[in-house]
Amino acid sequence: MKENNMEPIIKIENLIFEYRKEEETPPVRAIDNVSLTIEKGSFTAVLGKNGSGKSTLAKNLNGLLIPTEGVIYVNGYDTADDNHIWDVRQSAGMVFQNPDNQLVSAIVEDDVAFGPENLGIDPAEIRRRVDKALEDVNMGPFRGKSPHMLSGGQKQRIAIAGVVAMKPSCIIFDEPTAMLDPKGRNEIMSIIKELHEEGITVILITHFMEEAAAADRVVIMDEGRIFLDGTPSEVFSQGDKVRSVNLDVPLAVELAARLREKGIDVPQNIISTEEMVEFICQYE
Repeated sequence: MKENNMEPIIKIENLIFEYRKEEETPPVRAIDNVSLTIEKGSFTAVLGKNGSGKSTLAKNLNGLLIPTEGVIYVNGYDTADDNHIWDVRQSAGMVFQNPDNQLVSAIVEDDVAFGPENLGIDPAEIRRRVDKALEDVNMGPFRGKSPHMLSGGQKQRIAIAGVVAMKPSCIIFDEPTAMLDPKGRNEIMSIIKELHEEGITVILITHFMEEAAAADRVVIMDEGRIFLDGTPSEVFSQGDKVRSVNLDVPLAVELAARLREKGIDVPQNIISTEEMVEFICQYE
């Protein structure tokens, strides 16, 4: 695994975000005084039950929402500065839960080229980027097809390719596997891991514990605030705390806890299914 250079790509300072439905009604505070730093090259998973604020946080990072109070810097750019909003979005691309919301063209390769074209990239460079992005997500053979004829997993891969073609330093994935079957989820997670290994900073909003276990860092949100923050081992070893905010722990963590109750000395750092299988195979 590559080294983390410990430089921040995203810096959140005292973020408050409020939704206002009508002028007469009081605003709803979705993010409540959150401060967070995301380092370049890191892989951060953000967890939380529905209404915890995790997706609202994601949209603030990309400049789709602007802080009610506080400030967010992306690659040094203030997301509230209209003069640099495209710098923000080129630095931090975003992939949404429903790929249909991101597909804009009738042909796959045209869809992937859409972002770079809007950035004014030279046509020859756009062609190179489209070819590379489709290769990265294993969708090269589908370049001439209509996105709307593809499966959900294939559409999500095209949506990811469209973001990758813009060459962002960071990609924010807002529950990208929520609408997919297990096979599709595994395919998308493999792509996310490969992009991270290539040096892209990954922020993954998810409600799947096993996906979060693949990250370097796990942030759990509750009622708009940060509830837990640490490595997957540090966070998921606090099973009672995690469950107190209506979240589960990864299956391997649950199994490890039950084995310990039976007197088996299972290492505390086991959090993935693969690690548990390896431990069981070596256990005597």
